[in-house]
Amino acid sequence: MKFVIVGFDGPHGSEKRPLHRPAHLERLQNLYDQGKLVLAGPFTDKAGSLMIIEADSLEEATAFAQSDPYTIHGVFEQITIHPFHQVLPALPETPSS
Repeated sequence: MKFVIVGFDGPHGSEKRPLHRPAHLERLQNLYDQGKLVLAGPFTDKAGSLMIIEADSLEEATAFAQSDPYTIHGVFEQITIHPFHQVLPALPETPSS
């Protein structure tokens, strides 16, 4: 199942972001290598970041978001997590067994 994670930057997020970016990106790269990262990136208005991940449950997505370096070190002041159903572009159908 897909989950949308939005991290909203705190008042000092722009100062802290460069310090913790390498660890944040390494973690996202690991998730991507596992085939579980759909997309990720910062908002151009500097309000925060968006990540769409694959996870088995809301608890798993929450644990991922809460253990992100940006969350731990205060880049993100707040995170929201929402289950997400992709409609477009349509995903290929999985053959039935």
